[in-house]
Amino acid sequence: MQKKFDILVVDDVSENIKIAIGILKSENYNFSYALSGKSAIEILKTKRFDLILLDVMMPEIDGFTLCKMIKKTPALKDIPIIFVTAVAEIEYMQEGFKLGAVDYVTKPYHSVELRARVANHLELYRYRKELKYHNKELVRDIKHERDQHLSELELAQKEIIYILSEIMASDSGETAEHVKRVANISKELAVLDGNLSHEQIHTIYLASPLHDIGKVVIDNSILHKNAKLTDEEFAVMKKHPTYALNILSKSKSELIKAAAVIAYEHHENWDGSGYPKGLKGDDIHIYGRIVAIADVLDALTHKRSYKEKWSFEEASRYIIERSGTKFDPRLVSLFKNNLEVFKELVEEE
Repeated sequence: MQKKFDILVVDDVSENIKIAIGILKSENYNFSYALSGKSAIEILKTKRFDLILLDVMMPEIDGFTLCKMIKKTPALKDIPIIFVTAVAEIEYMQEGFKLGAVDYVTKPYHSVELRARVANHLELYRYRKELKYHNKELVRDIKHERDQHLSELELAQKEIIYILSEIMASDSGETAEHVKRVANISKELAVLDGNLSHEQIHTIYLASPLHDIGKVVIDNSILHKNAKLTDEEFAVMKKHPTYALNILSKSKSELIKAAAVIAYEHHENWDGSGYPKGLKGDDIHIYGRIVAIADVLDALTHKRSYKEKWSFEEASRYIIERSGTKFDPRLVSLFKNNLEVFKELVEEE
């Protein structure tokens, strides 16, 4: 059974209200009434209506003023208002339509006209509400589908990144565990930074495993050398950030673009003595500054072909001593104040 429509009749003359309700009572309507604009305002605070039959000429708050107030209230502005007046002048009608009324009826009422106008506008209002509801449902479904596709896309990107990072790790002599630890350490530093959004923190976590992807281009004789590199060999090794940039920068993915920034800038030093561009201070992207600490911390605390494993205490002292020269001093301070957290992260296998 269709729900009854709720109608509010506003008129300062009670007899007019009785006549209007008497004409419409045979229809499928519920009625409320108000004898003044002020009384109507109070009723509208507690109840919602499908249509308002509003007299224009009332003392204190007239119909035009009340209409303005209703149309400025978000919860009420869509309710159709039919003005009622004994003055059938074009100026009144124009003013009413300008304020947002949907129609006009004149007093004394013509029964057939009043029933027809009220019924037509209630039907239109019902259709508009249904359309609005279905639009919301459609938008919600589209958003859900879009979010699902984005989640699937993000998962695919994440899997690609970890596949590439494992290929990179096997080729460069590092381990897959190294890139995962770097991701976790980077994420923790990003959280402690306090200036990065949840999205940025998530980005650095997903993108940091590709920090050394450029090493896949470096000859294995250099990558796997068990001794200190010669100056010529180190000059070749220093090209891997540029190789990474060339590999990653062509992507349209924001995640891969972030990985390109990290790979290109994580060997830059705070004092400008790093490579490949000699960037200094805040000119180094925050992603690069964060991963610089994460990469060095994990590399020092794990055995490599060219070095023995350092203790966490030795590695942390190395980083702290290079605050303001190799590393961002603010990030080093955050690292120093949370040593136990980072010790747990580097000990993960």
